[in-house]
Amino acid sequence: MGICIGPIKSRNRVFLAPMSGVTDEPFRMTASEQGAGLVVSEMVASEELVNARPDMLRRALGAETVKPFVIQLAGREPHWMAEGARVAQDMGAQIIDINMGCPAREVTGGLSGSALMRNLDHAVTLIEATVVASSVPVTLKMRLGWDHNSINAPELARRAEAAGVALITVHGRTRCQFYTGKADWQAIAMVREAISIPLIANGDGNSVEDARQMLDASGADGIMIGRGAYGRPWWPGVLAEGLDPGSGVAEPSLADEANIVRLHHDRILIHHGHHHGNRIARKHIGWAISRLAERKFLTAEQASQSRASLLRTNDNAIVAQGLEQLYATVCEQADAA
Repeated sequence: MGICIGPIKSRNRVFLAPMSGVTDEPFRMTASEQGAGLVVSEMVASEELVNARPDMLRRALGAETVKPFVIQLAGREPHWMAEGARVAQDMGAQIIDINMGCPAREVTGGLSGSALMRNLDHAVTLIEATVVASSVPVTLKMRLGWDHNSINAPELARRAEAAGVALITVHGRTRCQFYTGKADWQAIAMVREAISIPLIANGDGNSVEDARQMLDASGADGIMIGRGAYGRPWWPGVLAEGLDPGSGVAEPSLADEANIVRLHHDRILIHHGHHHGNRIARKHIGWAISRLAERKFLTAEQASQSRASLLRTNDNAIVAQGLEQLYATVCEQADAA
């Protein structure tokens, strides 16, 4: 049950959200293999991409490993958004996503991300420039508004559709909420009433039941999972399978999970290099340990010991061996229970 984005149809209706420092090529590749309907790159600054800044070029990699290939652009000037879209397409992007939802102070302080929702006329000039420069579908990700006194997502969505945007994603919080409180899925329904193109709801949908409620309350065509995928890149695929059997993947067994985590770790080291990759991998391994503890496969003490042994060494061979031992122990305990 995919969603049409221009001529492209997603595998299913559960997408992986773009997350800075998380959805690099290794994570997206793994999530895509594990059934995510669509995966989106980390936010790529358009001007810096055009100027070939190495970290932005690295964020925009994945054309050979992830299909369809989506690059998310951020910026505050129409010229750079247009040029960034052209470079992204040259790098293989099949969809360009525009970021008007990031709440981070370093982004909004530069008048990008969700700060653009404070000036819709200017926001629309960026959308128009990106659409004109793109021969591939353009999508838009936003929040409900800057704060509760300026809920303008429906208006921005309507104007974006008129400018040629093919799909819109709305996070059910304002920028000033950051990630506090609970996402307001019913508020997203106001956007549904304003547009006829596909709508994706984002924010807090971390279980199959959540996903169903999110779709019902918002009227959206699909959902996007962000922090719920920390430590489990297979989770969008699992939710998709729960919503529409046959469209995603079954939740992996512990043995399969061990293989996925180890494969992801290997990919991080290849992509980022063994030194930098070691540091990048720590958060992902930490999240995987926390997920095991949440499901009672590890006690709090065992989780603490695992973090101490796996997250404080620069020796990647020790980390790989430790992951293998961790999951072997967990599988043994689960079989004995």
